[in-house]
Amino acid sequence: MNPTTSIALCTYNGDRFLPSQLESLLRQTQLPNELIVCDDNSTDSTVKTLEKFAQKAPFKVQIIINKTSLGVVKNFEKAATCCQNEIIFFCDQDDLWMPTKIEKQTKFLTQNPDIQVIFSNLDLVDE
Repeated sequence: MNPTTSIALCTYNGDRFLPSQLESLLRQTQLPNELIVCDDNSTDSTVKTLEKFAQKAPFKVQIIINKTSLGVVKNFEKAATCCQNEIIFFCDQDDLWMPTKIEKQTKFLTQNPDIQVIFSNLDLVDE
């Protein structure tokens, strides 16, 4: 049986990028058990986009809106502490995940119980 997974996503005025990232989460071959989003007091339509996504997502989505900006590091710390599952994936609002990211990394961690932290390579893209 697969361990349970959480995604810790931090946002700040990311509405321009967010729809593509959220769609890449939906295309995962292994869906997460939950998505925890900490928004760092966005002034654009980021929160509205997240709320719309939460209504259609096939997994739990919790949106936390900071009353004042925490900054990147503190915002990710807050998101991670709100995650409830065994494996936490950190996610930037402008990422695009390959469809097998959760599946492959969960399998690797399951097969290598002595390893507690992993990361993946990336492909840089622009507009």
